[in-house]
Amino acid sequence: MVEVEIWSDIVCPFCYIGKRNFEKALSQLKTSVEVTVTYRSFELDPTAAKSQTQSIYQVLANKYGKSIEWAQEANTSVVNTAASIGLKFNMDKVIPTNSFDAHRMTYLALKHDKQKPILEKLFAAYFTEGKDISSHDVLTEIAMSIGLPKDEVVEILTSDEYSRDVREDEEMAHEGGISGVPFFVFNRKYAVSGAQPPQAFLDVFKKLETES
Repeated sequence: MVEVEIWSDIVCPFCYIGKRNFEKALSQLKTSVEVTVTYRSFELDPTAAKSQTQSIYQVLANKYGKSIEWAQEANTSVVNTAASIGLKFNMDKVIPTNSFDAHRMTYLALKHDKQKPILEKLFAAYFTEGKDISSHDVLTEIAMSIGLPKDEVVEILTSDEYSRDVREDEEMAHEGGISGVPFFVFNRKYAVSGAQPPQAFLDVFKKLETES
């Protein structure tokens, strides 16, 4: 068995790209080894406000001390990379926000063995559909669309349930020296950093297979 842990943030475009590349690698595996995947939480900016008036371009320009034009050009490159693997990013529609509550919802999904589908829905909501993923109405809609019980969704969003789980993931990342995402850890032994092409993941699986 190979256990893969993936640290990512829903507002990180490379995490969505990395997720898709990793999934492509899984589909190309030529071995019957069982692979279990757990997504772990990582916030690029834990202090980000839920309600923001700036565009994603303004946020990036301010963060890196660059111009709006630089941010737009950088995002064009990301959009093209996403398109090359079948993802449509509508960066003009992105609503910058805080991803903490969305991360908490992934833990409810994990409880129901639906972590992968909720992450796919959250990424699409943020990067493709231009939805506010900090909105409790949006999170409820997404959670229910994959079959999560509404009463549990409401209970979580009106409490601090799973907050500790998110923080523990982040503390684990800090202790492990993880400063950027996506970050993939295989059997707590090998790691792949960034939105690498499928072959990078296949190489790690091959290495693990030769060691078994």
